[in-house]
Amino acid sequence: MDEPILLSIDKAAEALSIGRSKTYELISEGRLLTVNIGRRRLVRADSVRAIAGGGAA
Repeated sequence: MDEPILLSIDKAAEALSIGRSKTYELISEGRLLTVNIGRRRLVRADSVRAIAGGGAA
């Protein structure tokens, strides 16, 4: 497995070349999908790829 399935908020923001605030905005709009594991909130890599490809998550 070469590519991660889940990304931290910071890594998702970095991958999309946006800031943390915009990342949280996309999460609240439902365009970036997240998973909670314990106290961590992680972004699904497939939703990052969907946005990067110009589609909606």
